[in-house]
This record gives sequence, structure tokens and C-alpha cells, in this order.
Amino acid sequence: MQARTIRTLVASASVLGALVTPATATATAEDAGVINARGVHAAEDPTVRELLEKCDNGTDSCVFHPAGEPEYFTADAKQVGDPVYNCTPDDQRHNVTWSDTTSQSNSVGLSMTTEAGFGKVFAVSYEQTFQHTWEESHTESQSTFVDTSSHQVGWVERAAQMQKVRGTYELHFEDKFHDHYIWYVNDFEATGPAEDSSSAVSQHTRDMTEDEVNACP
Repeated sequence: MQARTIRTLVASASVLGALVTPATATATAEDAGVINARGVHAAEDPTVRELLEKCDNGTDSCVFHPAGEPEYFTADAKQVGDPVYNCTPDDQRHNVTWSDTTSQSNSVGLSMTTEAGFGKVFAVSYEQTFQHTWEESHTESQSTFVDTSSHQVGWVERAAQMQKVRGTYELHFEDKFHDHYIWYVNDFEATGPAEDSSSAVSQHTRDMTEDEVNACP
């Protein structure tokens, strides 16, 4: 009966965000608190930061429950490497060497390196659930040819492959924390480099401005 009671509580809070109801929950309804990672918390509730900083740092247990499969997407393209200028009267081919690092982030704006308890818990849960390693960051380096006509500027852009993972943190405390033994942080979202680190790399050109032409040697 107790397990059914806590499942009812979590289900009733689903309007706050995506939830996963842990099968092992055994507390009564009044023992659990629910907070939305991207919502406004009540004055008497802890902040999301307070809860996540307690993960494996004052809790009996802290578990992340992914909600569904990762969502893969292509990030906005951004310039990588330095632009090249063709100040000659002839067409030119330039070799642009560049390096670009894509890092993880999350919906609550907290650092989630594996040194942080909740970051390590997330990475372990991700690996166990999806059989892949969560990358905190990925660096890609290449040399890309850019062809320019006379008095043109050329540059390289990269659009990295990314993924989003959503889910719920479940924290158990030995003693009540803000009046509850169990807290759920719902609708947490982490974004990071996709395991397939391929990226869309493109070359672009435009005509030089008058000031750029005048600056040519």
C-alpha cells in the first residue's frame, strides 16, 4: 500500500515536468517532496541547487532516472578557426586548421562534472541505461580547404552533433530534509556531445569590405 501511495503522489505531480516513478519507492506520501528543475519553487522548499548539491553528499541514496531515449540534434553552426583573406587578383585555396570543443550543459545551469555528486550519478545512470559513455566534452580538430576568389574572405563553420537527456533525480535522506525524507527533482535536462561525434563542416565566402581591401598588404 505504501508503494502505491508514493506512486500516486509522483503521478499527480506530472504537470510539473517529465517524471519517472521509481519502482523501489516505499515511503508514504507525506515523506516525499517534488520540485521542478525548471520551475519556481515554493518558499518553504529547497532550491534545485540545494537538492542536487546534496546528491551523494548527505543523502543515503541519489539516483537519476532517464525518461525516454536521448534526443539527438545538430547544434547551430559556428565559425571555427581564423578567417582567410585573398588579397591577390587570382583565385586561391587556403588550408584552415581549426579545433573546436563542445561541452555539456544542463537546464539548471550547474556544473555537472563527475567530481560533482549529481554529475557522477547522471553519468553512471546514462551508461547503465543506454550502454554508452556520457562525454563531458568532445574536441574535434581538422584542416579544411577554403577556396576564395580575388578580394574575398573565407571561413569555416562547424555544426556539432549533440544529444539531450531528460529525467528525474530521486534523493533519499536518513533524516528529514526540508520536512521530507525523499525528494524528486523533475524535468532535469542535460545536453552534451553525441557519442557519434561527427559534425557538419562547411566553407563560406563573401566579398571583402572596402576597409578590408584597403588593409591588404
